[in-house]
Amino acid sequence: MAFGIKRDELQRWKAAVDNGEIAFLTHYWTDERFPGCKTVTKVGCRDLDKLAGWGKQYGLKAEWMDLRGDYPHFDLFGEHQERIMAAEGMAHQLKNFRR
Repeated sequence: MAFGIKRDELQRWKAAVDNGEIAFLTHYWTDERFPGCKTVTKVGCRDLDKLAGWGKQYGLKAEWMDLRGDYPHFDLFGEHQERIMAAEGMAHQLKNFRR
């Protein structure tokens, strides 16, 4: 279940993904399969080769992309989320959620 994002944030992320940009969206998230993880960052891009190349630089495999639905993306959480968001200069998104 996702929560903690505003409709305009989601719409901006979707538009950026549709435009072939690497786009980041962080929100609260709960899933009993991942205890202790309270947020997820979706990193999306319509251009699958571009998204796979982006992920590869961080050790993410193309087969880990979530291709269900209209917005292809990687889901980042836990240690990977913190490491990658810091490397991308986007750690402020995580601080907004007081992890």
